[in-house]
Amino acid sequence: MKHLHTALWGVLPYLTLVVLVAGTAWRYRYDRFGFTTRSSQLHESRLLRVAGLLFHYGLLFVIAGHVAGLLVPESLTDRLRISEELYHTNALLAGGTAGLATLAGLALLLYRRLRTPAIRAATSRGDRVVYPMLITVVLAGLTATASGATAASTYDYRLGVSVWFRSLFTLDPDVTAMAGAPLVYRLHALLAMALFALWPFTRLVHAFTAPLGYLVRPYVVYRHRGRGGVAAGRPGR
Repeated sequence: MKHLHTALWGVLPYLTLVVLVAGTAWRYRYDRFGFTTRSSQLHESRLLRVAGLLFHYGLLFVIAGHVAGLLVPESLTDRLRISEELYHTNALLAGGTAGLATLAGLALLLYRRLRTPAIRAATSRGDRVVYPMLITVVLAGLTATASGATAASTYDYRLGVSVWFRSLFTLDPDVTAMAGAPLVYRLHALLAMALFALWPFTRLVHAFTAPLGYLVRPYVVYRHRGRGGVAAGRPGR
């Protein structure tokens, strides 16, 4: 059992990272134009507007919550005089709301894909794997959040899962910290690693092509010829 824990929590995270980085580099080298969501907006846009907002914004808050929960040590919140009760209450409310929004967005996206014939016909093998995987990861995360907030819970993930996660950055994984976590936390971590390993080979890779440069690029002036040959223009991005 000790060797299994070492493989799962001491070796597998680094293998996942290698697959994620190498797979993304390979995809960019040989399928650069495949870095796309394969948008289906032309087939249906009403549900997409709602589902896309719920999923993407919910996911952003979920990621922010994971960063705060896994990377911020308990000693720092103690110095900031944030009580454990306040911290966990905020994690339950904010994290739970973000997780439910993400799950609702996913459910709507899946419903949209199944009910629209053109979109259903364009569903790839990768989509058939990614959608169930995403839903399972989110459900496991919500279950972990809810179980940690119950009065009967005596497990503090900040003293277990978070310690293990931060130890990965020092290349000295604290395998024991993760091996002692409740099953739902371990399942959530394993599913997340599987998702990241699949990431470069599915439509999820489009996340690496977010047009962040548009936030800082200078305005572009578009000109057209008005009557009398006078040029007019307007600023845009």
